[in-house]
Amino acid sequence: MPEATSGLRYGTLCLRRPGLTRDLPPGPREDLQWVSNTATLIYGERDAVVVDTFLTIEQNQQLVDWVKSHNRNLTYIYITHGHGDHAFGVKQLLEAFPQAKAVSTAAVVAKATAEGSPPFFDTFWTSRFPGEVPAPQVFPAVLDGDTFTLEGHTLQVIETGFTDCEGSTALWVPDLRLVVAGDVAYNGIDQYLGETTTASREEWMRATDTLAALDPVYVVAGHKKPDLPDDPKILAETKKYLADFNRLDAETETAAELFEAMLALYPNRANPGSLWGGSKRAKTL
Repeated sequence: MPEATSGLRYGTLCLRRPGLTRDLPPGPREDLQWVSNTATLIYGERDAVVVDTFLTIEQNQQLVDWVKSHNRNLTYIYITHGHGDHAFGVKQLLEAFPQAKAVSTAAVVAKATAEGSPPFFDTFWTSRFPGEVPAPQVFPAVLDGDTFTLEGHTLQVIETGFTDCEGSTALWVPDLRLVVAGDVAYNGIDQYLGETTTASREEWMRATDTLAALDPVYVVAGHKKPDLPDDPKILAETKKYLADFNRLDAETETAAELFEAMLALYPNRANPGSLWGGSKRAKTL
């Protein structure tokens, strides 16, 4: 749990679940066919902020219990982007910590609301995880400005544009030199490309440069293998993965060819189903 001279610390909770793409072709290692999400707790002497939540009722209860174990007053729940697997725990956290405020940018709130409302909520999320997803959804409020504080220390929202979805953000904690990157960065996990285009992947690459320019010491990815460190090099690795995908997309004809070419470069990343979904998306545009 790194600590700055300010006394702030952070910790992460990484929980595994099944991936979203269920028609994965034969070939990739079965032991890698899962994905993990990351929630981050930033805390001081008395108070704490949690960044991102989880998808299922069970995992969000684990998050509640984990936050409670730190014996801090939870003041904010910050959501980095609107994908349901990061935002669907707001309701459970607010029930457990009614004094907290759930906040994000207007773009994130709009995306989270779309993901957590019919028909998308029913056709996409509950169809894949029947009976497992919290309902009805509670959405974060729009943050007034681009900063909020934890025991007097500034936490800054960095708007990063279109990464693995529109309106993404990251949270910068200067006193820890910590970037909680949401899905701007991935760490040992195949990146979700199912909503992207060649142009938006280039925008995503620029977003990794924006975060790298902060010169962080720690970068927490929204999806990471739980045993991997929060090394800033994951920003460059995320950027290279996107560049490789765009290059190989231009060099291949079919989704299967693109998928196999990327697997040859990245054989040990978890959640190859995400790569398969992105490959199919790329070849239908």
